[in-house]
Amino acid sequence: MPVLLALAMLALLVAAAWHDVLTRTIPDSVSLLVLAVGVLAQLLDGASAIVGSAATAILLFVVLLVAFTRGWLGGGDVKLMAALAVGLPPHDCYRFLVATALAGGVLALVYLLLSRTKTTAPAITHRSLFRRILAVEGWRIRHRGPLPYGVAIAAGGAFVLLQAGG
Repeated sequence: MPVLLALAMLALLVAAAWHDVLTRTIPDSVSLLVLAVGVLAQLLDGASAIVGSAATAILLFVVLLVAFTRGWLGGGDVKLMAALAVGLPPHDCYRFLVATALAGGVLALVYLLLSRTKTTAPAITHRSLFRRILAVEGWRIRHRGPLPYGVAIAAGGAFVLLQAGG
């Protein structure tokens, strides 16, 4: 993937992760932009590259759809992962899934450990955005809210994109 497209993809993944932390949703517009960048990157590699990546992405989407129907993943997570898979060669898609699963495990472990601590959340009255986010995240952790899995997806995607570029 050309460097500029990889940087665009990384920026979109950061935006998806950030939005997921804030709202526990990933906007469809971000997934569509990831898809567009991925298609462009694959077209630059030739028509056969897009066919293999699209087939892999469709298979991944079907498998992740099962996870969605069982409540294991959110719809935005499924769409983002499938969109990113379009921009990756099939062997990198496998690496992306492994890296995302590992990042998701670390994320889950951090949230589990934080849920067992007896810390008080910072006051929301402070005007700092960072402190407000910490306070809301603390509340979500204490109430066993869903994980922002977009963070793990972004980490897995960044791992593969940076490995391919290095």
